[in-house]
Amino acid sequence: MTRASLTREEILAAAGSLVRQHGPAALTMRKLAAELGTAVTSIYWHVGNRESLLDALVERTVEELGEIRPRGRTPAARVVSVARALRRELRARPHLIAMVHERGLTERMFLPAQQALVHEMHAAGLRGTRAAQAVRAVQFQVVGYVLVERNRERAPVQRPDEEELWHTAPAEHDPALARALAGPVDQDRLFTDSVRALVAGLLAGPGS
Repeated sequence: MTRASLTREEILAAAGSLVRQHGPAALTMRKLAAELGTAVTSIYWHVGNRESLLDALVERTVEELGEIRPRGRTPAARVVSVARALRRELRARPHLIAMVHERGLTERMFLPAQQALVHEMHAAGLRGTRAAQAVRAVQFQVVGYVLVERNRERAPVQRPDEEELWHTAPAEHDPALARALAGPVDQDRLFTDSVRALVAGLLAGPGS
């Protein structure tokens, strides 16, 4: 049975869900119509053809990344909160982010997060080149970390694995270090700790 009514937002939400789960290649108008319980013609009526739908999804993703808001009582805490939120959003929609990049809208997508970081750098007393460098350092830390995470997740099983590689000798006879490097990585904690250390250094200023 075909649905009597359908909104553009419902179509975009369903299309975004398909792309997030299976990638852009999985998004066909027929599959989307089946997902929504409607006719293909109804989708065309609301969003146009598949390319128009993809463009709308890209714009929607850009808007969603613009909703990141700082949290915390200090500039440092708020910068870390922006970094954590940005990482979370990038990880939640890798296929959509790739589509944004392919359409040359990456810088526009990051602009709201950059503006939030600028505000906090100013609140911390940074201006001009120092503030710009700090904003970029935080952004690159987030993006680089997410790329490393994605690559590790896609990598085949490593042989030898870390447990086999790390023993007393490679760790310069530091058994605790060897055990830690051989164990699993707490990605969330490592990210937060690294961003906090980066931000502390950036806000402390040169020579500190």
